[in-house]
Amino acid sequence: MSAPEWAGPALARVLDRIAVTRAEVGDRFPLFADPKSGRWTTTRRGSWTGGFWAGLLWLRALHSGDASDRRAAAECTARLTDWVDADTAARGLILWYGTALADDAGSLALRERAARACLAAYDHELGLVPWGSAFGGPRLVARVDGAPGMVPLLASVNAKAAESHLRTHLELGAPEWSRGRAWLLLAVADALRCLDVPDLRGAAPELTPSRHVPPATEEHPDGPLDTSAAAITAVALLKLGQRDRATALLEKLVRVHLADSGALLDGCYDLGGGVGARHELVWGDFFLAFGLAVLTELVDAHAA
Repeated sequence: MSAPEWAGPALARVLDRIAVTRAEVGDRFPLFADPKSGRWTTTRRGSWTGGFWAGLLWLRALHSGDASDRRAAAECTARLTDWVDADTAARGLILWYGTALADDAGSLALRERAARACLAAYDHELGLVPWGSAFGGPRLVARVDGAPGMVPLLASVNAKAAESHLRTHLELGAPEWSRGRAWLLLAVADALRCLDVPDLRGAAPELTPSRHVPPATEEHPDGPLDTSAAAITAVALLKLGQRDRATALLEKLVRVHLADSGALLDGCYDLGGGVGARHELVWGDFFLAFGLAVLTELVDAHAA
């Protein structure tokens, strides 16, 4: 199936932005960028978003075929190693998306180590990998952002644990937080691919927003949008085989929210905390780039 005419140029813009970001942040990890200056707020270890920066570098390397891009991606992925033994279900976001597009021996070994470490953290009584204590707060809780990435990571070593982890999160209900619903939809889409759970296909419509680009939270429908939630949803729809809906959503992001610089604007990092409410977000860039890479056949929808 041919790609829309706008998809290739849009992907090139996003991937060019990666080179600019890499020069700015060096060995640090980008979190979110100011919409006017484009300057990134960064972190040394990557926080829960580090895997998306590594994933963006791998997408650039796949697109360019350049050895230096590949080295940069592999080196970034290697810097995620300390997260393997961290007590957090966010290891799914960090270590799945940081390794899924990689093909070097070090990254593949890291992915296997991460999967086994997450399985070791699986709580049989709770039926999930707890959110954990790595970011503070109570340990034995479930958060929807602990589902994406964790499902395919666990599925690679124990299908029953992966299924239970997802079903337990779904039983807790869909949040009013738009990105939370998108995370759950993505986890369902991955489960339908890597687990024998056909009954979960019925959960997808409930988690899919009716608006193209949703507000950050349903409690504030006229508040800031979250383009990252829309980008995550688009990738989930591609995985679910709903290409037309995904393409319409990606086109909306490209035509309305993608800056000439290649930055996906209007993402909401933390509305409640007043942090990065209308900014470029590293995971928003990743999911937009990945969706465009699927449309242009650079990667398969289930590659990450």
